[in-house]
Amino acid sequence: MRSSPRLQANVPAPSGRFTPKLITALREGYGLARFRADAVAGLTVAVIALPLAMALGIASGASPDKGLLTAIVAGFFISLLGGSRTQIGGPTGAFVVVVFNVIAAHGYDGLVLATFMAGIILVVAGYAGAGRVIRYVPHPVITGFTAGIAVIIASSQVNDFLGLGIAHLPADFLPRWSTYLGALGRIDPTTAAVAIGSLSLIIILRRWAPRLPAFLIAIAAGAFLVWLLALPVDTIGSRFPDMAGGLPMPSLPAFSLAKIEAVAPAAFTIAFLAGIESLLSAVVADGMTGFRHRSNQELVAQGVGNLASALFGGLPATGAIARTAANIKAGGRSPVAGICHALFLLIFVIFATDLMAMVPMAVLAAILFLVAWGMSEARRFVVLLRMPMGERVVLLLTFGLTILVDLTVAIGVGVTLASLLFMARMSEGATIVSSDDFETDDASQRDGLPAGVEVFAINGPFFFGVAQTLLEAFKRVGASPHTIILRLERVPFLDASGAIAVHELLVEAEHAGIRIILCGVRRDLLRTLKPLLEAHGAQPRYARDYEAALELAVRRHG
Repeated sequence: MRSSPRLQANVPAPSGRFTPKLITALREGYGLARFRADAVAGLTVAVIALPLAMALGIASGASPDKGLLTAIVAGFFISLLGGSRTQIGGPTGAFVVVVFNVIAAHGYDGLVLATFMAGIILVVAGYAGAGRVIRYVPHPVITGFTAGIAVIIASSQVNDFLGLGIAHLPADFLPRWSTYLGALGRIDPTTAAVAIGSLSLIIILRRWAPRLPAFLIAIAAGAFLVWLLALPVDTIGSRFPDMAGGLPMPSLPAFSLAKIEAVAPAAFTIAFLAGIESLLSAVVADGMTGFRHRSNQELVAQGVGNLASALFGGLPATGAIARTAANIKAGGRSPVAGICHALFLLIFVIFATDLMAMVPMAVLAAILFLVAWGMSEARRFVVLLRMPMGERVVLLLTFGLTILVDLTVAIGVGVTLASLLFMARMSEGATIVSSDDFETDDASQRDGLPAGVEVFAINGPFFFGVAQTLLEAFKRVGASPHTIILRLERVPFLDASGAIAVHELLVEAEHAGIRIILCGVRRDLLRTLKPLLEAHGAQPRYARDYEAALELAVRRHG
């Protein structure tokens, strides 16, 4: 039976692992009808991305034109070279905290250099095949830091939402809220009314008219109302009077060895976040369309997108889940939709800069509140709080560290703790059974053991979490046997620590005059075990199975 063309297209041949999905889509046949559908989808996403890009640029401590520039340049290259058919690239909320901190510590030129370096890291990671590995970050860690970022984004907008007029806000979370509480008596009723009205309008439109571009309608309505009534509220034009239109000329970021060393941690953080979010977005898109993305090619595209964004002086970029979903719902089915989205944004920037200057800051604050709520994944957060204690600790620790300390620290601690908990569970699942503890099925083996022969059977992965248990079990042996059979048939994995534990067991056994027979070692495990034992002069006996091991034991002391 022949498989359908769509299924054939979804499963790339090995040689096509680094082929952009745009080429795949064009090879399948691309006509006017498909272009029309992609162009409409691209226009729809551009309308959604326009206010978001401006708001995220401001929230990051940059300017609205930097957000738009990133959406145009990075969005174009991510779609052009990406491993997903429907991915939409651009600035996202996940980068707000990182970008803000990098600009505060190293200036905007430091951010551009960090973005450029992150692009190189992502390209190398893609060609090194890290697309699969990067997806193994545990969900409690991802949910914890995205929820933490959401809280930070929302807290960064209180000043503009309420019109508090605070010129210099502290960067840290707790001092910032202390400043807010001290300024509550300075709330501007007009600004707050515009913000609350915009927030209410977006919520109503999402509830009763979900197909309409709620963000853009709120921006247009807010700008028109402020202009019509001459309301005294901050706008993009008053806050950023020198906002540029169009695209600047590309240029390499200024760098020195000292600068590279200074921004290197930020570059790795940006690359990590870009990789994680882009692949999560691609997985969501696959679930909505039935297509299959190429993870390594997607990382390469994200790298090129960030390189290009840095050359034009833009912000870090990644795959945007909400905009990607909007693209799919609008009918986008090939990377042409993402390319059209970038081109439409470019048209808006060239011809509508004066109109964008009229947008009230309070409206953008309202939009970012809703962006933060969408990022928080509140339902998943609540579900994870019902998980076992270890999962809850990882979630809450990552969440708290993201808010109170640093995103990089939060991710590092969260992943480390989750890994330790996983290994603890694995070690609990692995058992070491002596001949005195055989289950009923193995009782006959215990009864038939020759005098002076002891047996240990390891069931499950044998790594450093189990290694110490083996040594302790050996020390608990009562009367010293002359031979110990170590059964490894049910060991699917053995790491260096497990191999070292076997070596230590051999050393202790040699001192006690006991011979060790390793039974049923798999070939792949033998490649780990044998070189280490031979390097340390250990010479155990090997037996292919339990019966052969008993024969060896009897042959010596029969």
